[in-house]
Amino acid sequence: MPVNEDSRRRIEAVWRIEAPRLIGSLARTLRDFGLAEEVAQDALVAALESWPVNGVPERPGAWLQTTARRRAIDILRHATLASRKHEQLEYEMTVLLPPDHHVVDADDDIGDDLLRLVFTACHPVLSSDARVALTLRVLGGLTTPEIARAFLVPEATVAQRIVRAKRVLAEQQVPFELPPAAELGPRLSSALEVVYLIFNEGYAATSGADWIRPLLCTQALRLARTIVSLAPAEPEVHGLLALMELQVSRFAARVDAEGQPILLAAQDRTRWDASSMRRGLAALAHAETLGGAEGPYALQAALAACHARAEHYDATDWARIVALYARLQRVAPSPVVQLNRAVALAMLDGPQAGLDMLETLADEPRMAGYHLLPSVRGDLLERLGRLADAHAAFEQAAALANNQRERAMLLQRAAALGPLS
Repeated sequence: MPVNEDSRRRIEAVWRIEAPRLIGSLARTLRDFGLAEEVAQDALVAALESWPVNGVPERPGAWLQTTARRRAIDILRHATLASRKHEQLEYEMTVLLPPDHHVVDADDDIGDDLLRLVFTACHPVLSSDARVALTLRVLGGLTTPEIARAFLVPEATVAQRIVRAKRVLAEQQVPFELPPAAELGPRLSSALEVVYLIFNEGYAATSGADWIRPLLCTQALRLARTIVSLAPAEPEVHGLLALMELQVSRFAARVDAEGQPILLAAQDRTRWDASSMRRGLAALAHAETLGGAEGPYALQAALAACHARAEHYDATDWARIVALYARLQRVAPSPVVQLNRAVALAMLDGPQAGLDMLETLADEPRMAGYHLLPSVRGDLLERLGRLADAHAAFEQAAALANNQRERAMLLQRAAALGPLS
């Protein structure tokens, strides 16, 4: 029976909430990540067939758990290459698992299952692209076409990344378990890195026709909130959540009605989301209370908080921002941090000071194709009155930019300076 649009939306909403728990529970029991996701997908297909006819059950999570469990038992019973392992697993699925009502009420296991799922999908043996795709699939509940649209890559590419990721996890025999205490920090860092990659791609898209992609930011925020609930004592988790809340609070003011970027100095701050800012500032305070003030995410959140607290652009505390970038450069050195520090220094001490700092990046190989380096140089040269040099810098930045909106804005800034003489 065809699924009407209303039913499909309701099922998708339930699926995005329940899928991570379902896959986590199945993966813990089956000890096979790929099989767990396959069985979970079968349960989704069954829901698409049943719920439009019979209605969404009162406890959809329990329904999916029961259906998936039966499907797993069926797969194991009919496996052509039944092995002792399968027999043991079937025994465990049939006999050792508690009855249905106990399965869904096992709240104590849900948190651990979700945390195992986070650590598995974000395992360092996977490439960055694979971790992002797998995390959005199993934790974000996005379909392959949705992930492909979000990152502007072919569906086949995303499908291959997910398949390859599962194969690598199987080949490397990555256990579906919480890492030992000694590995918890690095593994959590990997998970946070993946979430922030997803957010950043939504906040300032690296390519395509749209400068921002709210869906990705929404997913990243949801994932961060999940991790916060699972690891509430980790300050960097709160730091990352604070950073994303503060950044996303500016969404409505970052583009005009046509989707063109609006730079920070020109944004209408009355359009910033006060609720999101309050949540971000509260999360930052919590990270600092837990002793995480010097963490990379907390420091970046502190930088975002400086902008959130300024009533207008000219009231920005640039001295504090320069100091925060210096601290960030010590704990997480990168040429991008140095570039941002140069921007802040130019606001504090004048454009020549910023331009001098940019010279330290002139021979940095990682910045060779980074469009924001000539973009910042163009801005500082314009403020110094060197309009022809600024024009050339903006055109160079536009040539390097892959995002269409950003490229158009850079070309407009170059054109506004008049022709090269």
